[in-house]
Amino acid sequence: MLPTYDFDLWSCECRLVTTDVDALAPAVQLARELLHEVETACSRFRPDSELMRLRAGWNDVSPMLAELLREALVAAWLSDGAVDPTLGRAITGLGYDADIAAVRSRTLSLVEADPRDVVGPAAGWRSLRLDGHRVFRPDDVQLDLGATAKAAAADRVAATVAEQLGCGVLVSLGGDVATAGPGPRGGWQITVQDLPTDSVHQVSLAEGAAIATSSTMRRTWTAGERRLHHLLDPATGMPTRGPWRTVTVVAEDCARANTATTAAIVKGDDAVEWLEGLGLPTRLVDEAGAVRTLNGFPREVAA
Repeated sequence: MLPTYDFDLWSCECRLVTTDVDALAPAVQLARELLHEVETACSRFRPDSELMRLRAGWNDVSPMLAELLREALVAAWLSDGAVDPTLGRAITGLGYDADIAAVRSRTLSLVEADPRDVVGPAAGWRSLRLDGHRVFRPDDVQLDLGATAKAAAADRVAATVAEQLGCGVLVSLGGDVATAGPGPRGGWQITVQDLPTDSVHQVSLAEGAAIATSSTMRRTWTAGERRLHHLLDPATGMPTRGPWRTVTVVAEDCARANTATTAAIVKGDDAVEWLEGLGLPTRLVDEAGAVRTLNGFPREVAA
């Protein structure tokens, strides 16, 4: 059993694993410091975060927020706009304006009219400008980096721990898993399963590789009689509507894997052809629970 530290953060079950028992405690400290920096830079739920204090027009930002914004814009470009950082107004309008546990604990209501009267299409990632440590935000745009920041944070923590402590490390932040440094014999063993009723896939992840999962089944809440989830279509500002409810992708880093999983759910019927073009090992689960694998994702179901 490898040295392991489990913790909760951002409504996620998280894990840090090192290949050296003596490295675990300092690795945890490094992780806590970096994750705190990420939170204070871009949390949508902290009014004192840099993200929430951005003014309309040009802003000077910290290196951390600049890097997280860069990752968000790269994800938007790679996904043809399916992963968009300008959906903050839409997700807030749908009631997801606090930690998901707090959102679920209160009674929410949308106007009785079509929810599209409450929210609308994203302003679009091309409305933003990033120049070094300066960002331009239009006055009618609210940013949300939730689709990319967690994966980028996993990559950053894994790389920092491996570099500073010289050990192998796995960092799991919810469904976003990054590794760095020398892996254990046989690779990192990852269990892929969204819901308890889903079939289980066991994946052996090579050192330095990453795996991410996006799902419409985890961050859910109700507004009136409507069940909502956090993965929005930038074209409408509304939660996506199938056919895929869970997508898992293996890539060279967690940011790229997460971009692919989120974009696939947004792209819907067009996702398979797009993912096949990327060549990344992928596991898709449809609304009925049927599993489809692409690009060499292991087909074996663990007992």
